[in-house]
Amino acid sequence: MIELDNRTEKNYNFARLEQLSDVLTMQEVELILTNNDEIAQINREFRNINKATDVLSFPSDPFPGAPLGSIVISVEKVEKVAQELGHTQDDEISLLFIHGMLHLLGFDHETDNGEMRNREAELVEQFNLPQSLIVRTLEE
Repeated sequence: MIELDNRTEKNYNFARLEQLSDVLTMQEVELILTNNDEIAQINREFRNINKATDVLSFPSDPFPGAPLGSIVISVEKVEKVAQELGHTQDDEISLLFIHGMLHLLGFDHETDNGEMRNREAELVEQFNLPQSLIVRTLEE
């Protein structure tokens, strides 16, 4: 289940995001949609990185009934990347959501042996999405 905090005027295919969430976890997840300014502020405060990014994940402290965590996505990044790569904004937000969810579930593409990339690829295929975030990043 997704608890949505949409701080923008944008609307996406939230039913698909719910389906993605249901495939990955039974725990509630908070999804915050925001702009580049706010995500840059969050990135500065929590990661000491002074720039906007596309997606951030913050796991919750584990306790019975706790949500899995929070995912923050910049809709401005969604728009820009979707336009640049020629796919829909719904596809882009789905890719970012998958990436954030996998981080909440403990995957880390910077330290694992391809497990996160493989899981992303499975979900991309299952939901008929364009190239995953990790694959795009590795090709840059």
